[in-house]
Amino acid sequence: MDTTGTSTELTGIAGWAVDLMEQLGGLGAGIAIALENLFPPLPSEVILPLAGFTASRGRFSLAEVLLWTTLGSVVGALALYGLGAALGRDRLRRIVDHLPLVRLSDLDRTEEWFARHGDKAIFFGRMIPIFRSLISIPAGVERMPLARFTLLTTAGSFLWNAIFVLAGYYLGENWHAVETYAGILQKAVIAAVLVAATVFVVRRVRQAQPTSGR
Repeated sequence: MDTTGTSTELTGIAGWAVDLMEQLGGLGAGIAIALENLFPPLPSEVILPLAGFTASRGRFSLAEVLLWTTLGSVVGALALYGLGAALGRDRLRRIVDHLPLVRLSDLDRTEEWFARHGDKAIFFGRMIPIFRSLISIPAGVERMPLARFTLLTTAGSFLWNAIFVLAGYYLGENWHAVETYAGILQKAVIAAVLVAATVFVVRRVRQAQPTSGR
């Protein structure tokens, strides 16, 4: 199908993302998502549905866009993991403190979440704005085993990316409707993690309590 004129109908980040995908195909979608991981203010909730929409117009296949966007997520996450491992917590905090549109408090909450939830933080963190990028930093600082980090990142990223790419693919010209439901889905993920954490804590407390003899 013809993609001519797609990028001219869009402006800002959306227009830039479509330009990149039209020029580089699925690789362009992967690059856009890798950059979204490195620069949290870039919204994956816009880029991913657009990637699905562009695929629906025949520029590349659905399988390609799922592969490239997941690969882009993993590459971006590994870059931040490497920074965390190489620079350490204190130097990274000083860098984050000078970045535009990223608050130090976001990093603080991310570090706390990682300390509490470990593996679950990496998997579910891929589905929460800001956290999906910053969660790689404490994982690197704490030298989480790289194979486990990569596996959890790949699984969480693929699930999240697939939801938005498929929505954009099947909605077509109405891809922007995805944004309406993105916040609801993210809140559902956060609620699920909080419920799981609460259940875990309650079970641990009960196990720690001495059983009363008869």
